[in-house]
Amino acid sequence: MKVFMIGGTGLLGSLAAKEMISNGHFVTSLALPPIPKGSFIPKEMKLILKDFTKMNDAELSDLFKDCQGFVFEAGIDERLEGKAPIYDIYKKYNIDPLKRLLPLAKRAGVKHSIVLGSYFSYFNREWKDLNLYDNHPYIRSRVDQEEISLSYSDTNMSLSILELPYIFGVQPGRKPVWVFLVEQLRSMKRKTYYPSGGTTMITANQVGKLIANVLEKPDGSKIIPVGYYNLTWTEMLEVFHRVMGIDRRIVSLPKWIYKIALSRVSKDYKKRGLEPGLNMVGLAEIMSRNAYIDKSYIDEYNVPEDDIISAIEESVKLSLEVLDGLEDIIGMKAE
Repeated sequence: MKVFMIGGTGLLGSLAAKEMISNGHFVTSLALPPIPKGSFIPKEMKLILKDFTKMNDAELSDLFKDCQGFVFEAGIDERLEGKAPIYDIYKKYNIDPLKRLLPLAKRAGVKHSIVLGSYFSYFNREWKDLNLYDNHPYIRSRVDQEEISLSYSDTNMSLSILELPYIFGVQPGRKPVWVFLVEQLRSMKRKTYYPSGGTTMITANQVGKLIANVLEKPDGSKIIPVGYYNLTWTEMLEVFHRVMGIDRRIVSLPKWIYKIALSRVSKDYKKRGLEPGLNMVGLAEIMSRNAYIDKSYIDEYNVPEDDIISAIEESVKLSLEVLDGLEDIIGMKAE
């Protein structure tokens, strides 16, 4: 099978390409330069370092030619902050590209497309009482992304959306998403204060295998909630503490106290004229719950067991090296 991918030099994209190539497929990818220093990029992948938003439809259609699969591993996540309305920025990078690329893929004869989404869309369906869609611009963008993407699927092109959770694993040369938390933990003194909930998670290696395996099962369009390991925040932070050499108590904050703390953060955003992707007061509600997903949703895709603790440890170690200036790294970017 020939596969076209947007974002093949990212952590997940490079691992997915590795799996697809090992399964006998041919992968072409567009990605923004530069390539992360020291990262593993499969030499068999045809890599084009170019911004697809600067290419015309004819150029993109040529890359889709004879491809049976398409993977969109790009966009931006909830860490982004900017001037209101922040939703417009998410729409620009997470939705508008698919409104352009998916019709091109269908016209070229692509049979199965995969879009990497967010597990917040899953909880938008599950936690109706929190009204996540209306309260959080990032979550609204991910739900809209799913709806718009699925609108292009039919009997000629199936589409799978992977609602991805917290992901642990590292790519040398690329800044881990966990730098912010490591920095936050460093700033705390006598105790570590964190909410009382927890989250589902998965390793980057598992996601790479999942993408490759889903691609080979074009059995209709579907939304796939993704989770494998369910940990409380305390269980996760104990690993962070161990790697960071921190020996102090972890205190689970009651939701009402966490709300007060995040309301102060919200006021700071407003003072700076910025809007976050996740409403801070509403985030307290999310973080105080157990955002767990049963792995049965992905059982049919034969995702193997992995060492989530080691993956967390690797993520923390690289985050520490970045903070200490020991790594030449690339930060978050929009493919």
